[in-house]
Amino acid sequence: MSQVFSEETHRNMLSRIPHCTGREVSEWLRAVDEGPSLLRFEEKVSWLRGEHNLAYGHAKAIIHEHDLRRAARHR
Repeated sequence: MSQVFSEETHRNMLSRIPHCTGREVSEWLRAVDEGPSLLRFEEKVSWLRGEHNLAYGHAKAIIHEHDLRRAARHR
């Protein structure tokens, strides 16, 4: 898994998602969990953008956070 943004940029992006999308990050992470079982990062980003009409940066930040949390659960 590659670093998508710097840690600071990633945290700033996550903090803006609720205001920009009207949904909390936890809701977006649940949507990814309930979505299709895609393997590649960019496939997940494309699905999230297409399914929910998100900006590319927001979708990337959500998928990156999802991957970080999934990796932390499997440690």
